[in-house]
Order: sequence, then C-alpha cells, then structure tokens
Amino acid sequence: MRPEMLSVHEEVAMAINHGDPVVALESTLITHGLPYPQNIEIAQAMERTVRENGAIPATIAVLEGLVHVGLNTQELEYLARSAKPAKISTRDIAPAIGRKLTGGTTVAGTMRIASIIGISVFATGGIGGVHRASADLPVSYDVSADLIELSRTPVLVICAGAKAILDIRATLEYLETMSVPVIGYGSHDFPAFYSRSSGFDISQRADSAAEIARITRAHWGFGMKSGIIVANPLPEDRSVSAEVIENAVHEAIHAAETRGIHGQDVTPYLLAKVSELTHGRSMEANLFLLQNNAKLAARIAGELSQLAD
Repeated sequence: MRPEMLSVHEEVAMAINHGDPVVALESTLITHGLPYPQNIEIAQAMERTVRENGAIPATIAVLEGLVHVGLNTQELEYLARSAKPAKISTRDIAPAIGRKLTGGTTVAGTMRIASIIGISVFATGGIGGVHRASADLPVSYDVSADLIELSRTPVLVICAGAKAILDIRATLEYLETMSVPVIGYGSHDFPAFYSRSSGFDISQRADSAAEIARITRAHWGFGMKSGIIVANPLPEDRSVSAEVIENAVHEAIHAAETRGIHGQDVTPYLLAKVSELTHGRSMEANLFLLQNNAKLAARIAGELSQLAD
C-alpha cells in the first residue's frame, strides 16, 4: 500500500515495530451495525477490553479516502456520526481511497489491511458466510467475501461463529474446502453467533489462549497462507435459544425478500430485524460477544507475542 494512502496511529506503529501484541477491530459495526451513540460506546468498550487484557487496539476504517489503522477519540466520533458511510470490503478499498469516501471496513476489508501492515490477530462479532437459499434461488450463490479473504490472508479471526442469518452448514463446508482451520475455544460445537450452539461439530478444539497461539504459529510457520478462525461461544447464561433465533431469522428473511433487499444491504437489515423480533435479546447477546471476543483476542495476541521472542 502506498504511504500516502495509509495512516497508522503512532501507538499502533510502535507496538508493531516492537513486536508487542496488537488486535485489529473492524468498523462496519460502527457504521452499519448500530445507531449512534450505541455504536461508539461499544467500539470504545471493545478498545478498553483489548487494553485491559494486555494488547493495543487498532480499529481500522477509511476516513475521507485515507485508510486509518487505529483511531483517536475525534476520529472515532467522526466515523460514528458519519452520514451515509460506505461499507468497505476488500473490493471496495481502492474505490473508497480514489473517491475519498468515509466508511467502515468489513471482516474481509479489515483482514486485508491488517495483514498488509503486520497485524495478525483480529476480533469481530461473527464472520460472513454462505447465505441461505430462497424460494427464487434454491441454491445460494451469495458467498461473503469474508470466506475468500480467510482462504488467502494470514490473520487469526476471533468470532462467535458465523452470523445466525446464514447457512452455517454450507459456510463450514466452504471453509473446509478452502482449507481454513476452525478452532473451537473450549468446545467442539460451532457457535451460531447469538446462540452457544449451531448443532454442527468442528474437528479442532483448544482450551487456552496459549494453545491457540501454538497452533497459529505452527500453521503459518509451516508455510500455510490462510487465515484461522477461533470460534468463541457465548456463555450459557448469555446465549439466546437457537429456536428463538431461527424463528426470527426466517421471518426476517421473508421480510427482506418482500422488500427486495439484496447485496450488501441484506446483512444489516436482517440483523436489525432479528433484534426487533427478539425484543432486543439478540442485540444484548451481540454486545456481550463483541467484548468477549476482544478479550480472548488480546490474550491470544499476548501469547503469540511471547512465542515470537
């Protein structure tokens, strides 16, 4: 990336240069996931959680055509209040720079930028995946760029599984095909974002941040180029019933189809609709899991930093 396209916060740059733990954070949560001021509150809470667990947070976004890695208070506020911000996946980075747009980076966009500047650990809520088939399209060809980026970009992604609005079985099959390791933190059961269990097994389990760090180092040390997923399930008392979520998702998908919503607008619409249909229970779970993932990511980043010494 050309230097004039990029601004790395001084604290983040120093941490990278010294080999200190850094955790990347995405910003579509701020621009498209939540309304103001809830968006900036959770963004700040995630940054605090990363710091409290021994790492430096690096929220990634594009502000007026400049890619930022790490935001100060004023920049975070500006992003949170932006009118009609862009949603920036990998394909959208260059147009955002060239057109001097302001927007939030998706999982895919954040991974690519983090990898370019040397950040290998990233915390998010849930990854994108294969969307569910519909009556009009019995086989879904709507596959998130997150999965493509995971197949080719060496970043460790800590998440609460795939978003519950997706076809989780197809998503896991796609990840297997693309040779992306999926590690369950303390569980062999792949979580379903708001719910602790999706009902689908994963083959790898790790019970500590140190074990995940060792697996990660071995994966990349052996020459593998893909990312790695750490699936961090919600605690039982924070999880929403899978049945409740599934009923809400079906209703939300029907509403989206009726309204003709498609493309990048589908996920934000469905997440908002599911929150409405569950009377805010899914949103409460979402806010908790974001900080829960940030905490685990910071601890893994710390372990990886020690292994590099």
